[in-house]
Amino acid sequence: MAFLGPVFWVVILLGIMILVHELGHFWAALAVGVKVETFSIGFGPRLFGFRRGETDFRISAIPFGGYVRMLGEQPGEEVSSDPRSFQAKARWQRAIVIIAGPLMNVLLAVGLVTGLYMYGFPKEVATGNTVLSSIEPNSPAAKAGLQQGDRIVKIGSIQDPSWQDVVTQEALNANYSLPVTVKRKGQDVTVTVTPRMDPKEGVGVAGWRGDVQIGEILKGWPGQTAGLESGDLLVSVNGQPVESALTVQKAIIHSNGKPVEFELLRNGQLKQLTVTPVATNAPQMPWRIGVNFRMPIQMVKLRVGPALVESLRFNRQNATMIFQVLGSIVERRMSPKTLAGPIGIAQMSNEAASEGPSSFLGLMAIVSLNLAIFNLLPIPILDGGTLLLLIVEMLLQREVSMQVKETVFKLGFVFLMMVVVFVIYNDISRILTRS
Repeated sequence: MAFLGPVFWVVILLGIMILVHELGHFWAALAVGVKVETFSIGFGPRLFGFRRGETDFRISAIPFGGYVRMLGEQPGEEVSSDPRSFQAKARWQRAIVIIAGPLMNVLLAVGLVTGLYMYGFPKEVATGNTVLSSIEPNSPAAKAGLQQGDRIVKIGSIQDPSWQDVVTQEALNANYSLPVTVKRKGQDVTVTVTPRMDPKEGVGVAGWRGDVQIGEILKGWPGQTAGLESGDLLVSVNGQPVESALTVQKAIIHSNGKPVEFELLRNGQLKQLTVTPVATNAPQMPWRIGVNFRMPIQMVKLRVGPALVESLRFNRQNATMIFQVLGSIVERRMSPKTLAGPIGIAQMSNEAASEGPSSFLGLMAIVSLNLAIFNLLPIPILDGGTLLLLIVEMLLQREVSMQVKETVFKLGFVFLMMVVVFVIYNDISRILTRS
């Protein structure tokens, strides 16, 4: 029954986005005077619903999708003479109806992120802190000559990058040369790193690890007694590479009071320290060493105006990232297996829901923007393909023949089904390789 959670949450996630998308088409159609015959959440046979005015509002059997059926919308319908037919409207009016769906998804993404930022905005408080705490042997980073303690000051064309910038450029450039400039003992050193393609994830991997850095040292606790200092970069704990602060926390909890071996980087020098945790009364952290990690962000609440500005910036960056990913796939810098289908989205939905409302709404905003951009791609059967056909007709100043429209529609449907099968195959392959 473990599959019920992912199914439930993905239905909620996609259901809201589909509802918003189709409401955009619906309201725009009514605004320009087009008769809407059906408003459906889902495809296939009608399960239940109600009729209001001229429109049948229904829930259909297949939940992954939805549609608004307008009078005279499909090529070949003999109703173009009806003034309320979609085909009878001016092309600019039809374009408004088409664009309205994706536009509503964009507005949903902007609105959700604005609300989240009013609740808590992740403000960066530490920059220029991209220090390499460890380099994997024989990795692209090692072969390029990078060393522990190097601080990345430029990667690609990005000056003073954040760790998110570093990870993004690494992932997007598998098998491609990536110029990297680091600060080493006060000198700038420029090297070329060629990330390798990760066979499981389909993204570039350079083989470097970022900094899990110690911030505050509590007085009188084992961390201070053992000699840990603020600013130390943790490389390994009990012989295991430190992937994140969670790695350290788990090692301390599972120690049950036994000494924990740390390898750290301080002023470019590797050091080994042993720290013996002490018991606490906290059920979530029964053993502690008395250190806090230096976080690169802090959460602040924004007013409506600043929250909207930051939301627009976030969504613009996210949209740019989508096109960068698609470009990297076309250029074979990333594998197409990075694309997630309904199974992958279901897994992400379930994980986000378990983390809380903020994570779930954040995922909804990201997927909503992805849905808007995907729908606007010039693929026949999608909104973007229909819009492109309208633009062609505007340029030609005449209607494209019905035979051409039907052929394009069929080709688009076949292509879309191939994409669906491919991403589902990706999802299943990803599950099998990780199991």
